[in-house]
Amino acid sequence: MNAKRQLGEFLQTRRSQLKPEDVGLATYGDRRRVSGLRREELALLAGVSASYYSRLEQGQFSNASAQVLDAIAAALRLDETERRHLHDLAGGTRRRAGVRRAPLERVTPAVRQLMAALGEVPVLGLILAWRRPRPGWGNEVCIGR
Repeated sequence: MNAKRQLGEFLQTRRSQLKPEDVGLATYGDRRRVSGLRREELALLAGVSASYYSRLEQGQFSNASAQVLDAIAAALRLDETERRHLHDLAGGTRRRAGVRRAPLERVTPAVRQLMAALGEVPVLGLILAWRRPRPGWGNEVCIGR
């Protein structure tokens, strides 16, 4: 079973276990098509759009942030173990971001000389950087010049 389907089934199961009265929502009559909360009701409680939550539950969306997952977990009244399980299921659907290293910052000899000339005066350095593609250089960050 794939991760998106497992995530959807987990959300649907937990949603069906809550009744509107359990979370303080008004009910209008006894006839409901679903045994628990509707998707729209859960989305309202979690502070996300109904279409976003529906896509998440149906496995059509896989980039839910940790904050969204925490809001859904709170709306579903999940305990800590269930909340971690929700994050684990959603983590299996996320694309892994490549590890990015911060660009190296180098102090030019001219700046070193200026700092040495100031002696004991406190110095605050501000680095202005921009991306300037150069032929054969790739997309390095250029500092100064």
